[in-house]
Formats: sequence, structure tokens, C-alpha cells
Amino acid sequence: MVKETNKNLKTVNTEQTEIQLVWLSEQDTQYFAERLSKQLSLLAEPVNLFIELHGDLGSGKTTLVRYLLQALGVTGRIKSPTYAIVESYDEVRDASLKPLPVWHFDFYRFKDPLEWEEAGFRDIFAGPGIKLVEWPEMAESELPLADIAILIIANSDNSRTATVLAKTPSGNKVLSALS
Repeated sequence: MVKETNKNLKTVNTEQTEIQLVWLSEQDTQYFAERLSKQLSLLAEPVNLFIELHGDLGSGKTTLVRYLLQALGVTGRIKSPTYAIVESYDEVRDASLKPLPVWHFDFYRFKDPLEWEEAGFRDIFAGPGIKLVEWPEMAESELPLADIAILIIANSDNSRTATVLAKTPSGNKVLSALS
């Protein structure tokens, strides 16, 4: 299954930045999410960034998103969008304290990539904000090119191996600041 997931990390960016990480604990995942949130909040306006999350069920995609949303300032319960398909967060602010819309998508239940179009998500992806997408391969033919792809693999010792790949100049800027 991992080899199938890896094929989804294709890129058209010839100046890629790739980071390989091992998260020994959930605290390591949280620390990475906090570092990533700082870079996201510093992006120039208007922020329009698409991050795709790849990995098997239980690999830690939703956990990473929860920690990222908390680090971006989301308070209260953060629900997985597995059944709702999308959850939006309006309380996030950028470095200049302006609203920074964030959407968390989970396309696991899509049967056809056209469901993405039929749901009206093209407008969200075309507008400003941060889009975090679990299971992007379920809508792959319809989605725009992601700025950052994160592949999380659960290891037998309960650690996680994460490959973070910049796929656009915007993604490269974020990852360059992280490395």
C-alpha cells in the first residue's frame, strides 16, 4: 500500500524541497505542526496554500491536522471531516491578525473524483486560505496541484516516518524555512 501512496507525491516543481522526518511520539507530531503553523501564518497575503496528506488509515493524518489547527489558534473541539467531508475554521488569524480561512477536507468516502466538483469545492480551492486535504487521491483528477504533500507512514514501533515535499514555489518557501 505504501508504494501506491508514494505515486501520489508527483510534482512539477523542479526546485523541490523535501524533508524526511521521524516522529517518535505524538509530541514530535505536535512539534512539527507548531513549526509548520508559524510558517503558514507568515505567508504573504492573500494566503492560498493547499496541503495534501497521504498515508494509510491510522497513520496520523488527522492527528497532524488537529495539532496544526490548534497551533493556528483553533480552540474547542476539532472534528474529523470523515463524514461531513469538510470542516471550516474561521477563527484563525495570520501574522497581521487578519482572518485566515482554513478548511480541512477528507475525501476518503468519495467514490468518484467528480464528487469534488459537484460539491462546489472548486471555488474554495480558488480562493484565499489554507486547504488541508486527507485522501486527495480520491479526487486527484479534479484537484489543483498541491503546494505541499505530506506522506505519513506508521512504523511497527509506533513511530511515524514523514516525507514532506514542496511541489510549488509557495510550498518551497514554507519548507525551506522549516529545514
